[in-house]
Amino acid sequence: MVKDDDGQIGVVAALVRSTFLVNAVYADSAREYGLTSQQGQLLCVLMARPYGMSELGATLGLAKSSLTGLVDRTERNGLVERGPDPQDSRAVRVALTRRGSGLAEEFYVETCRRVERLTTELAAAERDTLAGLLGRVVLDNKVPAVFLGPDGGALADRRR
Repeated sequence: MVKDDDGQIGVVAALVRSTFLVNAVYADSAREYGLTSQQGQLLCVLMARPYGMSELGATLGLAKSSLTGLVDRTERNGLVERGPDPQDSRAVRVALTRRGSGLAEEFYVETCRRVERLTTELAAAERDTLAGLLGRVVLDNKVPAVFLGPDGGALADRRR
């Protein structure tokens, strides 16, 4: 059943449908920057710091072969580069290039703006409540920080 008796969408349907909505906004934004959604995710994750391949695969939820292809394509576009891992000579770390960093920043800001627009019909208190509840769901389920808010978290700390 999609709707409760009071006409409200239930929590499962609301979460699933909001995922589709945000993914569509994210995909449209990525396309306008000449990226795939996965490349956009990769750039946003790497904004915080370089990652090792296995850590990157776990964060993005990708199998090794899928991750390798994604990094290969993004590297060919000059947006990321592989380098030695200072902790493990057998491993590599993936980092943004200067060009990738600039594109990531532009993509990130624009995508945040577009996602933020989804809540313009909500009052400030409603947006705060929504952020608090969704934030709790995300934290309780240990979702990796693959995309931070425009004003928050590790990205804001990195800029200081």
